[in-house]
Formats: sequence, structure tokens, C-alpha cells
Amino acid sequence: MQGIFVVGTDTGVGKTEIACLLIRELKAAGKRVGAYKPVCSGAITNHTGLPEWEDVSKLSAALNNQFPQELISPQRFKLPLAPPFAAREEDVAIDEFLTTQGVKKWLGLVDYLIIEGAGGLLSPLTERMSNADYARKISCPLLVVGRMGLGTINHTLLTLNCCEAKRLPVGGVVLSETLPPHSDLSTKSNFKEIRIRTTHPVLGYLPHQATTLYTDHYSGLIKQPQPITIDWTNIADEIILNEGIQ
Repeated sequence: MQGIFVVGTDTGVGKTEIACLLIRELKAAGKRVGAYKPVCSGAITNHTGLPEWEDVSKLSAALNNQFPQELISPQRFKLPLAPPFAAREEDVAIDEFLTTQGVKKWLGLVDYLIIEGAGGLLSPLTERMSNADYARKISCPLLVVGRMGLGTINHTLLTLNCCEAKRLPVGGVVLSETLPPHSDLSTKSNFKEIRIRTTHPVLGYLPHQATTLYTDHYSGLIKQPQPITIDWTNIADEIILNEGIQ
């Protein structure tokens, strides 16, 4: 089983949207795909009066609701806090063992697993682990998602520098336009400037409310947005699970 770990430069940068895009494209290519979010916090109340985790629902929908949500995200907490803090408020602790065992439950079911972190790379995932620590445990390439807008050059490069310092493999970078276009002038240069300043592949950007990745059309070389095709199977080139995971 192979996969990609989707991490953000911050919270709310569009990780789930990018993860869903990966799932849909891999499924369209005829791959058996699963989705895993080891911990999730921040629930809404749905029309039935029950708690619902929007990220988990979106991942499930991208999988055509093929798998139970308990398999996609086995540890979910209601408050919109970092997972270990949300768990504390419910007088429980995140089961760190389950975060990796939950990956193993996908073995034999799928060929590719898209794993989504919680918050930024150094945000706490459990009481002892950050997303970066977890990435080392599961040993698969990272897809770094940054928010298009003022400040993203700094946030993205800091995240990439952290990956390098911790020797985490980076499969690529994607920028996500979380606000309507033209609301931030810096979006015109984000993609190009990050690409200049890193050796990691800056793959494309996801326009606001779009479902397809595009190349940089602000460079002056391309007048209109051009959709791109990315070989996600090539990026997911490291075995997720190995005997070292306990």
C-alpha cells in the first residue's frame, strides 16, 4: 500500500479539498483508493441533530461513501481545538497507538491511501506527537498545501525548511485559493515566487471553489488558466506501512 500525507502550512488552507481532489483523480485512473484522517476535531450539528465532521464527510463523499466513516477517522472530537486539547475537554486522551493501527486497517482494501493531517506541520496531533512526528512514523511523501495570499511565501518556505530539517520526504507543494479571486493582490505572485525559492516541486494551485489544479497563469507566459495533470501515483512512491510501525 502506498500513499501521500497531506499537510498544511496552517489550519484552513484547503487540505481536505486537495485530499479529495487526489482521491477523485486516483479513482478516475482506476486505482483502489482510501482516505485516512487519524484524528479530527470540530464538529457541526447536522439536520438530524447529530454531530458531523465536515472534513470526514467530504473525504467519504470523494470515496463515493464506499467505506464507513469510523475507518476514515476513528478518533473524532467535538470542539474546534487542536485534537489533543479537544480530547481533554471530553475527558479522554487520544490513542496514539490507534493513529498508526488505523493505517494498517486499510491494508488489503486499497492500493493508495490519502492521509490528511490536522492543522500545520508542527501542530499537535496527539499529546506527544506533532503532524511532523506522525509523518516520520508512517513514512510516506508529504504534499504541502499552502494558502494563496499575503504571508504564504514565508509560511510555505518555513514548512519546507522544517521538512528538510526533519528529513521528511516532500512529494510537492500545492497552493489553495481559499478566498474569492482578486481579494488579495499577492496571489498574483505567490506561485511563481515560491517556485523560485525552493527546490521542491511546486505542482500547481487550486482556484477558489474549483475542482481542478491549474498551472501558474500570472507569469505572463500563460494568458489563461491551464488545467494540469499530475502523476499522483509517481508522487506516492514510498511504502506507507512497514514493520517498524508499532
